[in-house]
Amino acid sequence: MSTTREHSETRLLVPSLMFIALVVAAVASLGAPLITSVATTFHVSLDSAQWTLTIALLSGAVATPVLGRLGAGPHRRATILVTLAVVVTGSALTVLPLPFAWLLVGRAAQGVGLGLTALMMGVARDHLPEERSAATIALVSVVSIIGVGVGYPLAGLLAEFGGVRAAYGLGLFVTTVAFLAAWRSVPAAPEGRSAHVDIAGAFLLAGGLFLVLFLAGQRSLWSHHLSVAVVLALAAVLLLCVWTVSGLRGKAPLVDLRALRHPAVAGANVAMFVGAIGMYILLTLITRYAQTPHSAGYGYGLTTFVAGLVLIPFSVLGFVAGKLTPRMLGRIEAPLLLAGSAVVIGGGFVLFAAVRSNLAELFVAMGVLGFGVGSFSAAMPGVILAFTPKSETSSAMSFNYVVRSVGYSLGSAIGGLVLAAGTDAGHVFPKDSAYTTAALVGIAAMAITMMTSLVLARQRSPEAAAEAEPTVPPAGAPSRNRPNP
Repeated sequence: MSTTREHSETRLLVPSLMFIALVVAAVASLGAPLITSVATTFHVSLDSAQWTLTIALLSGAVATPVLGRLGAGPHRRATILVTLAVVVTGSALTVLPLPFAWLLVGRAAQGVGLGLTALMMGVARDHLPEERSAATIALVSVVSIIGVGVGYPLAGLLAEFGGVRAAYGLGLFVTTVAFLAAWRSVPAAPEGRSAHVDIAGAFLLAGGLFLVLFLAGQRSLWSHHLSVAVVLALAAVLLLCVWTVSGLRGKAPLVDLRALRHPAVAGANVAMFVGAIGMYILLTLITRYAQTPHSAGYGYGLTTFVAGLVLIPFSVLGFVAGKLTPRMLGRIEAPLLLAGSAVVIGGGFVLFAAVRSNLAELFVAMGVLGFGVGSFSAAMPGVILAFTPKSETSSAMSFNYVVRSVGYSLGSAIGGLVLAAGTDAGHVFPKDSAYTTAALVGIAAMAITMMTSLVLARQRSPEAAAEAEPTVPPAGAPSRNRPNP
């Protein structure tokens, strides 16, 4: 009887992990297509309504390393369930007829769920055979990206026919199902684990990330109050520097920054950061271009729902790439796949910059972007986890996801700044040439990502491996520098 139950739980584990990662990503992204509807429904400005997206990203970036550290300990299952309970509660707040401030509280609670993606990877690595766990981790990484493409059109459709509350009601339903799936299928962490949460480090990181993401999203602050923005930027740098020093000196840091001493781990995070900037620039460019009215001299004037459909090729081809990448990793090194993925994403930028005269071309560019992002996301964990002990899986990937979140925010801000610079005084919409300029910035970002990935491939080549032994051992191997987990 016990054996049958264990087999059933194992069979449900993989789809449950993927579903949870998909749900938390889709729910966190619900704010983007609903900004205009929120402003209308709650009678607030568009800048205020923008915080329904920004605050979810902020809370996710802050919660991710904390949850990653908790996920490395013996109470990982409880951490997952409590976090999903917080997300469900936040989803309920977005549906109830409460003032705008409570909507922001609910969105912040929903954003906390973004920290669960790395924990899903830790569960897969601990409880699945090595080959299957690698494929599952790759898919979890991919669905956490394509969840954006799933959430946009559904939220837009529900908002058009049932209002903003109906759209957020979808979030309440799927998060409740995700909680039940986790309760049924997520096993306890292996025995012998321990985790100490660095509370001081958490506050330092939270403060630094809050200021970085806040400044990235407040373009008017830089243009109208430059001195205030500079002071806040210096404060962010100071907080993050203090956090880095305390993390390197502490015995139980929030994130194991010592792992960054290995070129492969450090380089992978640099590639993730720059690549995320480029990815999000193109994602926002295409969706914004599609919704620009014809009166601007370009664009297609699509509704929120129809514009969301433009993201379908992104999600579908991203998932296809995620399924293909684990098979390719047996023949091609992960850093080379990262480099190839960066080239594909750069190709999407080239397509958008050169041809966007009809809607079909936008669909093609979005499909190319999705395939590149899916492959990039699926290959990234292989680079980092090759030098990470099993017990540190959640923590290592959490840091990578923080890097990705900051990169996304900066990508959105950079794209917005370029378009704002290309907007003539007295005009609402930027010139068409501003989109081409933004695309060229994205091409530069992906070129840097490609070159960084090629350097990683050199670091991981047999010749380089013979010259220097990794400072962080592969999973399952004893370490000279730390006790065997």
